[in-house]
Amino acid sequence: MPHGKNTFRLATLSGSVIALSLTLALLVRAQTPATPPASPAPTAQVARNQALNQRFTTQILPLLNQYCSNCHGNGKHKGDLSLERFTSLQTIQAERKIWTNLADLLEQRTMPPDSKPQPTEEQYKLMTAWIDEAVNQVDCSGPRDPGYVGIHRLNRNEYNNTIRDLVGIDFKPASDFPADDTGYGFDNIADVLTMSPLLAEKYLAAADEILDRAVTGTKPLKSEIVKYTGQQFKGETGEPFDGSSSAWMIGTNGQISRRHEFPADGDYEIRIRAWQEAFGDEPAKMTVRFDNKDIKTVEVPALREKPGVYTLRQTFTAGSHKIATAYINNRVDNNNPDPKKRGDRNLIIDRIEIEGPANPKPPTPSENHKKLFFIAPGNGVTPDNAARQIVNQFAGRAFRRPARVDEIDRLMKLYFAAKTDGESFVQSVRVALTAVLVSPQFMYRIELDPKAVPGAVHPITDYELASRLSYFLWTSTPDEELLTLAQQNRLHVPITLDAQVKRMLADPRSKEFVRNFAGQWLELRNLDSHMADAQRFPEFDDKLRESMKRETEIFFENVIKEDRSLLDLLNGDYTFVNERLAKLYGIKDIKGDEFQKVSLAGTHRGGVMTMASVLTITAMPTRTSPVKRGVYVLENILGTPPPPPPPAVPSLSDKPKDEASAPLRERLAQHRSDPNCSVCHMRMDGIGFSLENFGPLGAWRDKEGQFPVDSTGELVGGRKINGPEGLRDLLASRKADFVRCLTEKMLTYALGRGMQDYDRCTLKDITQSLEKNNYKFSTLISGIVKSDAFLKRRSKRADE
Repeated sequence: MPHGKNTFRLATLSGSVIALSLTLALLVRAQTPATPPASPAPTAQVARNQALNQRFTTQILPLLNQYCSNCHGNGKHKGDLSLERFTSLQTIQAERKIWTNLADLLEQRTMPPDSKPQPTEEQYKLMTAWIDEAVNQVDCSGPRDPGYVGIHRLNRNEYNNTIRDLVGIDFKPASDFPADDTGYGFDNIADVLTMSPLLAEKYLAAADEILDRAVTGTKPLKSEIVKYTGQQFKGETGEPFDGSSSAWMIGTNGQISRRHEFPADGDYEIRIRAWQEAFGDEPAKMTVRFDNKDIKTVEVPALREKPGVYTLRQTFTAGSHKIATAYINNRVDNNNPDPKKRGDRNLIIDRIEIEGPANPKPPTPSENHKKLFFIAPGNGVTPDNAARQIVNQFAGRAFRRPARVDEIDRLMKLYFAAKTDGESFVQSVRVALTAVLVSPQFMYRIELDPKAVPGAVHPITDYELASRLSYFLWTSTPDEELLTLAQQNRLHVPITLDAQVKRMLADPRSKEFVRNFAGQWLELRNLDSHMADAQRFPEFDDKLRESMKRETEIFFENVIKEDRSLLDLLNGDYTFVNERLAKLYGIKDIKGDEFQKVSLAGTHRGGVMTMASVLTITAMPTRTSPVKRGVYVLENILGTPPPPPPPAVPSLSDKPKDEASAPLRERLAQHRSDPNCSVCHMRMDGIGFSLENFGPLGAWRDKEGQFPVDSTGELVGGRKINGPEGLRDLLASRKADFVRCLTEKMLTYALGRGMQDYDRCTLKDITQSLEKNNYKFSTLISGIVKSDAFLKRRSKRADE
């Protein structure tokens, strides 16, 4: 085995040892004594809770026993819900989500079912008001709990973007990593970003490939032979040779060609194995062409029984070049009166081999190489000193903070080991850089807590804040400006923080925020795998799929760029379309692939719910789905998701004979006739029906097959919705729910953890600020990055 390969094995082994030791150190450090007793609650809060508890016992619990216990008490738990365990305010506040959903059901009058005794209007109001006060109204007079976030492995998108900005090469090394798990609707949640042995191997392989691409001359060039069959060339004329799995017959004047990647500048030998089908008084002639230039013409007298091999040598520069073989003297005569003089000359290419490079020129260092190796031995700088400076700078950028002396010392041991093993200066440094890329300090975003009482709150460092900002708004590593401000301890200064957020949102890298946050919140990623019936919707191709996604992304980008109201997402009377999308929408005079801003005034569209992207992902392959569209609004827009469906619910038939028998509305009515299903469907279906004029791809329609479209819906309580305009009115009336939902989802994404009860005051602060500032997008971002949840952290408690 060559000594260079041996050194890399040493490097990867040492890198793994470093990773293991540092991870163990973190785990040991995380071991903490039990959580100390909580501080006593303020007297006013105690009195308030006592009053709430008394009202629960005397007013609310009797109503629950009267109207709910038949299904959710006395040992019964329909819908997997038993209310028997809720005996006090404390037990209710421990499971706020259940009671929030229960309040929503009571508010919508979907519980109890119509077939059961009903509370009076005063009793409904009494119960919902008490739940709102007990669950939603929290005492926010004290300091905020910023919460605890564990170490955060870079997900695939974060890793790819970080490598791009760290090393300067724009390829996606994480493309073949295992898919990231998701939590709370996002794939950047620290708790679910685990490490497996397979993923660890992927990281090691990726580190090697990254530095192969970024560092020039680390792999010695060897002469190699690449073989192509004739059929692997592009047949610009001719056809596969009958009876052969590899040869290509050129039957008329013309050529076959393909591109070949030459690894380095140097001399290469081209060998072409060919023969002719003879006819006439001269053999077939073949011209070899490189990059559309004739290089050499040779005669091919050989026959199939003994093919000839035709060789030429040529100097190539590194990169992709076009190789072609042309047949230039075709002759055919199938009409001669003398049968013996009839015939057809053809050229058959069986195989082409390319061998090289021979005598390769030393590669010219790339710009990325020069940035990494910013200093070289010489002019008073020793190789060891130069290596330490290179490793120190690279590790500091990779770790997103200055590397400690002991960390650099460990990395330099790898450099010295490679140097002792006979490696060159560049290769020895590369070994140390490889170890940086497999270090936990690079692969994880680590925020360390001071040695203090468990549960103690402290500000994060400026370097940690730089990372939080950059991975929130760029899905990538901090740039030089952020790290410089962190070094100066200026990033926590409010005016500096404001300026950096504004700069970062104006940077092209913020498109990654749109792609990853909006792509997951609005489920735009599902477009990539959505299947529409090809016979019914032949226009649905990859280009239209991408146009749908880009419309929504550009709309979201525009809200950011122009600092518009978040409510534009509900009812904006404009959008962005290209020719393909305009045709789908029935908008005239739009040409080309470029997106243009258009007014939607006077149309049925407005906001994300009428965009083709959302309408398509909430449809089935052959039809619309009022259920899916209704659930989408409840979950992603209003933040009031319905409970999961009961097990073994049969799906709606999509057979043509069933579709022709009745409109979808009637077939759904039969489908949800089960009383256990009807309660939730009353919440979902009325919303979904309001979008029925939009077909499975989002195009407007007046008929569903042979039946007129009925886009009216009715909500629990009797409220009517008429078409998309009615839906927009409904959403406008519930804008507080939408703003709370969007704030909760964006804060979840920004922090990389799910929302907890202690975040309620932070959410309240941000939503109140939004209401005061006309729901401007900048207010939402500012509220998040200036919150204690973003600027501080709490050390881990024993119960976390």
